[in-house]
Order: sequence, then C-alpha cells, then structure tokens
Amino acid sequence: MLLALFQPDIPQNLGAAIRLGACLDTPVHVIEPCGFPLSDKAIRRAALDYGDPGEVVRHPSWEAFRAAAPGRIVLFTTRGASPLHDFAFRPDDVLLFGRESSGVPDFVQDAADARVIIPLSRGRRSFNLTVSAAIGLSEALRQTGRFPAFHLQDFPAHD
Repeated sequence: MLLALFQPDIPQNLGAAIRLGACLDTPVHVIEPCGFPLSDKAIRRAALDYGDPGEVVRHPSWEAFRAAAPGRIVLFTTRGASPLHDFAFRPDDVLLFGRESSGVPDFVQDAADARVIIPLSRGRRSFNLTVSAAIGLSEALRQTGRFPAFHLQDFPAHD
C-alpha cells in the first residue's frame, strides 16, 4: 500500500503527509509538478523536525507515476462513488489524493480504478488534505491488517 499526492499545492500538507507515512510505515509518492519548489532539501524541510521522513518517492509527471505505480488506484475525491466505510481495500492499493486547490483533472479521475468519498456532516465541503489522507490510510490499513501494532513501551509515561 502507498499514499500518493497529485501535484500538492501546500508544502506544510506535504510535510504532514510525509510524517503520516513515516508513522504508519507507508511510502509517500509525490506526483509533480508541485505548487512550490520541490527538492530533496525541501522534502526534509517540509517534514519539519521529524528526522528521517521515511520513504518518499518523486515522480516528474502523472505518466511517470502510472508507469511506476503498482496496484489499484483508489482516488479519494468529493466526486466519489463509494463511501469510505463501504469500500473494501486491498494490501496493494495506491491511495491517491488530489491538489488542495482543485483536486485532480478529469483524466486522473478517469484513470482511477475506484473512487472513494469520506462522508461528512450535511453542509460541509471537505477535510484538509492530510486529514483526509490520515482517515483514508488508517481505514485501509485497518481493513488489510497492516495497521502498526501498539507497543506501550514506545511511549513515555505521563503523570
């Protein structure tokens, strides 16, 4: 399973997605061009103080990503057809999220093997990109039995 971001606009969201991927042991793929300069240094900066950002793979274009991406493309979109909790994820799924400003173009919508929407309260438009990615990835990992195990000793005690 992997998390893919299509031409992200906001570097802080990329940083949060990199941290999400590192924490949940899931590679993050970035499909360029981005709405900000992207270099290996910028990726490290976007990941903030998290240190090793985990596995981040850059693709110079949609075509390059499609040639390299294994598995079924599951697009998270507000134009989705299947509610998140009714969708059956598979371990090799590619969870794809669009630009913060405009989602994905029609050719990407058409290329998706499945479309998923995260249900919201009436009158609400959408979650932040990284919040959506965390919700979607968590559900996909839970369904496929790949959610990281909890180890109490990894967390400091609090009084």
